Amino acid sequence: MYKRTDDKITTSQAAIFLTNTVLGAGILTMPRSVTQELKTPDAWLTILLGGMIIMPVILLMVKLCQHFPGQTVFQYAGRLIGRLPGQIVGVALVLYFIIIAGFEIRSLAEVTLFFLLEGTPIWAIVLPFVWTGTYLVSGGINSIARVFQVIFPISIFVLLVSYGVSLRLFDFNNLRPVLGEGIYPVLRGLKSSVLVYSGCEVILTLVAFMQQPRQAVRGMLAGIGIPLGLYFVTVVVVIGGLSIDSAVTSTWPTLDLVRSFEITGFFIERLEFPLMVIWLMQMFCNFSSFFFQASLGVSQLFNLSYQRVIYALVPLIFLSAMIPKSVQDLFALGDAIGMMSIALFLLLPVTLTIVWLIRVKGLKQHV
Repeated sequence: MYKRTDDKITTSQAAIFLTNTVLGAGILTMPRSVTQELKTPDAWLTILLGGMIIMPVILLMVKLCQHFPGQTVFQYAGRLIGRLPGQIVGVALVLYFIIIAGFEIRSLAEVTLFFLLEGTPIWAIVLPFVWTGTYLVSGGINSIARVFQVIFPISIFVLLVSYGVSLRLFDFNNLRPVLGEGIYPVLRGLKSSVLVYSGCEVILTLVAFMQQPRQAVRGMLAGIGIPLGLYFVTVVVVIGGLSIDSAVTSTWPTLDLVRSFEITGFFIERLEFPLMVIWLMQMFCNFSSFFFQASLGVSQLFNLSYQRVIYALVPLIFLSAMIPKSVQDLFALGDAIGMMSIALFLLLPVTLTIVWLIRVKGLKQHV
């Protein structure tokens, strides 16, 4: 079983851990998925509104975890709702983490295949990343967090430089009119905007590993605030540079924006290749986080060796990554994961909190 006392992370590491879990393939596809729902230039508004909805739920998750110091949701769920229902919830979370880990590593492989290694069998790209992730996850959460700390500033720097250079294509008219069709399209797009925050469920385990859990609120809000800001900037820059019509029809709109210009005389004339390479590392971080969550869950639910669980999950994650037969199937899987995320992300912490409040109130009245 995973020993929590052997592995602690700082508040800043926890914030970066959450950021790297949320940021993944979504940054490359999100402008398309959101604008497809809205069909108006107001995608940036729905991203901000989705972020405002997410914040209170994150606070609720953190407060719930703080009432069970040193325990993850896999451990305290059984104390709240009973052993069997708690195990069912835990197994559902593990399955979700396995599926989303497979989705992320397959997305990484599709980007690699499309832009870098055309004609390579997809399994030949997936396997090396899965085994590398296995090595990283076997070191525990502290090792993962330290790798995230190295990759995070590099990936954000390259992304922002790419956006900054792409401003030569930016046209404010592509973002107008604001609310031209009223508020309804913005509300209609909320489902897609909430889906881009898939991965916040890791808060239910992350707080237990913090050296200073009292600072969890600040750390987790910072951890989700960074993706919120980057998603907002991404939507504005991509739609402003490509227009809605191009963003909707593009498979990877963010990369297509960066591919649409050259920097003559610069050391690197085309920025899509450094952006791709760096963002593949970011997607690998995303995958590793979910791999760790799934391994942790199985280990704690069934009191098994953490190291053995990691190797047992490798074939399951590989099969999960290979299920989609095409990019369209992959995106359909992403939509399904988003719906599962809403159920787990919104319903689970709210339900557990209500049960906890009822039990605490009952105990006080009994006393």
